[in-house]
Amino acid sequence: MSRIPTKDEILQWISDHPTQTAKRDIAKAFGIKGAARIDLKRVLKELEDEGHLRKRGKTYRDPDKLPPVSVLSVLAPDKDGDLFARPLEWAGEGPEPRVLMSLRESDPALGEGERILAKLQEVKGEDHQYLARLIRKIGSNPRKILGVYRKGAEGGRVVPIDKGNDKDYLVRAGNEHGAQDGELVEAEQSGPKNRMGLPQARIVTRLGDPSAPKAVSLIAIHQHGIPDDFPDAVIEEADKAKPAGLKGREDLRDLPLVTIDPADARDHDDAVWAELDPDPKNEGGFILWVAIADVAHYVTPGSALDREAWKRGNSTYFPDRVVPMLPDRLSGDLCSLHEGVPRACLAVRMVIDSEGKKLSHRFMRGLMKSAASLNYAEVQAARDGQVNEACGPLMETVITPLYGAYEALTRARKHRQPLDLDLPERKIVLGEDGRVKSVAVAERFDAHRLIEEFMVLANVAAAEELFHRNRPLLYRVHEEPSQEKMDALREVAQASGFTLAKGQVIHTSHLNKLLAQAEGSDHDELINISTLRSMTQAYYHPENYGHFGLALRSYAHFTSPIRRYADLIVHRALIAAHGWGKDGLSPEEIERLEETAKHISETERRSMTAERDTNDRYLASYLSERVGNEMTGHISGIQKFGAFVKLDETGADGLVPVRSLGAEFFHYDPDEQTLMGSDTGMVISIGQKVVVRIAEAVPVTGGLELELLSVDGASLPRGPRRAKGRPVSRKYNKGKVKRAKIKKKVERRRRS
Repeated sequence: MSRIPTKDEILQWISDHPTQTAKRDIAKAFGIKGAARIDLKRVLKELEDEGHLRKRGKTYRDPDKLPPVSVLSVLAPDKDGDLFARPLEWAGEGPEPRVLMSLRESDPALGEGERILAKLQEVKGEDHQYLARLIRKIGSNPRKILGVYRKGAEGGRVVPIDKGNDKDYLVRAGNEHGAQDGELVEAEQSGPKNRMGLPQARIVTRLGDPSAPKAVSLIAIHQHGIPDDFPDAVIEEADKAKPAGLKGREDLRDLPLVTIDPADARDHDDAVWAELDPDPKNEGGFILWVAIADVAHYVTPGSALDREAWKRGNSTYFPDRVVPMLPDRLSGDLCSLHEGVPRACLAVRMVIDSEGKKLSHRFMRGLMKSAASLNYAEVQAARDGQVNEACGPLMETVITPLYGAYEALTRARKHRQPLDLDLPERKIVLGEDGRVKSVAVAERFDAHRLIEEFMVLANVAAAEELFHRNRPLLYRVHEEPSQEKMDALREVAQASGFTLAKGQVIHTSHLNKLLAQAEGSDHDELINISTLRSMTQAYYHPENYGHFGLALRSYAHFTSPIRRYADLIVHRALIAAHGWGKDGLSPEEIERLEETAKHISETERRSMTAERDTNDRYLASYLSERVGNEMTGHISGIQKFGAFVKLDETGADGLVPVRSLGAEFFHYDPDEQTLMGSDTGMVISIGQKVVVRIAEAVPVTGGLELELLSVDGASLPRGPRRAKGRPVSRKYNKGKVKRAKIKKKVERRRRS
């Protein structure tokens, strides 16, 4: 819309979109650009003068409604014990609305007259107009603490489990919430933050024994705020769901689609099949089928299931448990493409030529029946000649053509040159008691790569389909790395004896040449890790900025809607684009696509951090029984406070504190990423092979401290000592001449 909207249209927009009321939001909604913004400003000013709108900061809103987040003043409890609050920002002409406080068990007590910040939900048919959830008291923002409770004579203490938090919290009598000595608890800071002595806290949740195996992932779940309990309304909605029928769908039950997953997979959201293309014009080409669970049929926009799935954003995976995005009734049953059971799906039929180039594709909403639920190991074994009972009947019609199609896609991949990282995936194996049994490198077969290539092609087809139909969607975006990160990677490469092209626009092919140089060398894993670290974080966005790592112009996630909300959005977009039903992408969802993209990008990062922290704790637990043992590794990072070492056997990352590096003072060069001894001239840099001794492993925090024994085969030298044995910290001249001398010395030692 290019015309200036009427006053009624503007008021309706503000009423329908209370969180998007800035002039910029309104201009964007009505397609107003350039000089027309001046006219929009005039209309908004008129509405303000007429009393229809009230400007607050840079936003406009209906004065007869409260904003979704408001400042309230708490009133005294009424005769029924209910707690109400008075809005302090009411500017309407009608009576002041009543706001009922909905307090959670963990919320602090509120007294009459206290001012709070609350999130409001408008309600109808009640004696109050809004329901309020406490965000925080005005002037306070209680800090959440996860730690171990230690009982004392008068109250006790909470000892935080966070690596970076070394200060205990005092829990006064009455604030223990029934916690027992040694229990894992969640607390929040109470009292003034800047008081002398220990800060105070009150316990809000008891989590149980911190040494129990289950506590490892529980710590991460609570520490990172990952929702792990489904509300009753969500479970009730899932339990009422029934299997989808054939109505409005294409019948794909005769196609021998199979699922190929890890042996311990609980859900199966993708199935595949391939056959040689009978068209003589496409000699050597294939027809590929990818069928994906139709989650959109069960999780409809605005439902309780949808709101909870949006909130979670994705499933989170730990060695001992999964925190799913959807209840088990859906994720493990109705949406899972189990063998021999009719299941609703969204499928894509793709035609490729003998070189793996996609010639065409067609999407459909169907009903399929999996011919078999296979795992990667047995499929690969069958391909290599060791055929079991499950794979035997499928060799000619399913497995052989799947590998034929994969070989064609491999040729296309080589031509495209996506980033070819080869990082060993270490799997933490737990025993029956829940403790770490071993740390193994997960085997990776062509069967894994086969499924990956099929999924990538299906994701590309989904992005292209929606783009050509001019439909909104969420792209998976991976932008090219920054010049600063490329310079840092180039330093690591040079220190390891390799080269990375300089002075040109970086492409994945340049990085692949570096990875090829390192392949098979002692620095193979280091270069792969350093290359991965140089990449930007992938994210979701309604705009298409391409996918650098995959070397693709358009890419969207379509193949895992059971565990990723982004894929559900793409499914709904396809449903709406093809007119397959009323459960497609709604106008409300389209309006908040940018918000959804930001939210699920954040939940993805939250899950990754939680998973990494959990693995760190499991590895620390495993290595705590090997304190004093010597191990080999590589320097993987340098900081002013020490060097990080990645252990070869387990892949665990440990810290060698600079205070433990002998008695001399070590100069940190952030540009060269080195530590250099002021007396011996010893240089510690990324990529060096080292031998270390495990000095300390703390399972509760995941902390691992190491003692450096040798670097590149040479024992650690010891500098001069003072009488008390403290390191000698010589004055470091930061002038240009002194810096140049040190840099030359570093280079000489590297060359030698």
